[in-house]
Amino acid sequence: MLEEMGIYKQSVALSIFAMVIFFAGYLLRYVFANRKLREAEQKSKDLIENAKKEAENRKKEVELHGKDLIIKLRQDFEKETKDRREEITQTEKRILQKEENLDKRVDLLERKERDINNRLGLLQENEKKTKSLNEQYENLIKEEKERLQKISSMTEEEAKNLLLKRLDEEILHEKATRIRKMEDEIRDNADKKARYIISSAIQRCASEHTAASTVSVVMLPSDEMKGRIIGREGRNIRALEAAAGVDIIIDDTPEAVTISGFDMYRREIAKIALETLIADGRIHPGRIEEVVEKAKKEMDNIIKEEGEKVAFDLGIHEMHSELLKLVGKLKFRTSYGQNALQHTKEVAMLMGSMGSTIGLNPKIAMRAGLLHDIGKVVSQDVEEGTHAIVGGNLARKYGELEEIANAIESHHEEVEMQTVYGTLVCAADAISAARPGARAETLETYVKRLESLEKIANSFKGINKSYALQAGREIRIIVDPEKINDDEAIVMARDIRKKIEEEMEYPGQVKVIVIREKRAVEYAK
Repeated sequence: MLEEMGIYKQSVALSIFAMVIFFAGYLLRYVFANRKLREAEQKSKDLIENAKKEAENRKKEVELHGKDLIIKLRQDFEKETKDRREEITQTEKRILQKEENLDKRVDLLERKERDINNRLGLLQENEKKTKSLNEQYENLIKEEKERLQKISSMTEEEAKNLLLKRLDEEILHEKATRIRKMEDEIRDNADKKARYIISSAIQRCASEHTAASTVSVVMLPSDEMKGRIIGREGRNIRALEAAAGVDIIIDDTPEAVTISGFDMYRREIAKIALETLIADGRIHPGRIEEVVEKAKKEMDNIIKEEGEKVAFDLGIHEMHSELLKLVGKLKFRTSYGQNALQHTKEVAMLMGSMGSTIGLNPKIAMRAGLLHDIGKVVSQDVEEGTHAIVGGNLARKYGELEEIANAIESHHEEVEMQTVYGTLVCAADAISAARPGARAETLETYVKRLESLEKIANSFKGINKSYALQAGREIRIIVDPEKINDDEAIVMARDIRKKIEEEMEYPGQVKVIVIREKRAVEYAK
């Protein structure tokens, strides 16, 4: 009985244990199933997120590709538009050139037609004159026949009176012939005397001629300085060129920099400024502009000293300071390659020599010679009058004698010469300019072309400064940003280009650059 109870208890315990194991297994399966379900849900979420990200990436790639395609199409369109515009511009140039050629041919035909008409008119006039001469000849023959008829019926006294009358006419003609011969002999002797005076003056006052060039060389302490002059991305050299209005040429020449420009005044300012910057060592755009302004003030002193030195060397005193400044400025000008100050000194010495030889006041003669070309310094700033007229007015303004002022304004025979000094200035000027090698026409032509470029640019409104550079192949124009906007600057460049093409003749092409720069400057104190 006890055994059965024990067996029963064991079976009950086993049943309970089996149920516990069953429920435990069920719970484990439930837990594992929930975990797998969560993992599956997480994987599905991750897949969805990845799909969304991939879709976003694909969308961005498609948008970028579309933008690149749009940019490329726009660039292609702009390039094609630019090519078409250039093609149209070239076509316009060719059409304009053809129109000019046609105009020239029409002008040539019109000139030929006028020439032919003039010749026909001359032929007709000659025919009329010939006919008139024949009629006169026939009338003379008729008159002579009538006179012979009268003589044949004259008395002795009448014939004698007629003979004496004709004899008086012949003697009068002979006297006029001898007078003309004597005048020619006097004129020949006067010419010989004048040639003697001029040759003597030339021998006494001959001076060396130095041809002015269009470049200046500045020596450097080392080649490393070239890099500092150029500056980062060329800022320093561009600032110096813009401030001074010259070209700075940096090449393989050891320890040297070349300053190029047709205006000797600007070139000297650039040289002084560059030497100052090299000695100082501080080279940057702000410092460059400051040094260039100081160099311009220094040039004023140099010009005044040059004028005073020339007057002192020639023994000329009590001349107005403004006239001395104008004389000093001639050092930085050329006339057909001849230095204007050297030419002026030579004319003054020739004037003194010739004046003393013929009994004139040599001091007055030398003053007239020294001041004869001062009008060239300011003639570009005066709207009316040649340099001779302007120079004469300046001499009167600053207290020179009237005979000196008249000699200055009449030395190119534009006004009447009131004294002998005008004739002497004309002769001395021609002597100094006509010496072999004194002048070079090619250089003067080159300088005039550059001056014409700047004059055309300055004729437009809103221009601050203009510089002709690169031997006339480039004109750089700085406009007032308050008066000219960006669109107007573009139109101005085109208008200046057209005016240059219409009014000038030049080799190659001219690059027109219009610069519009607006600066904001403040000072921290």
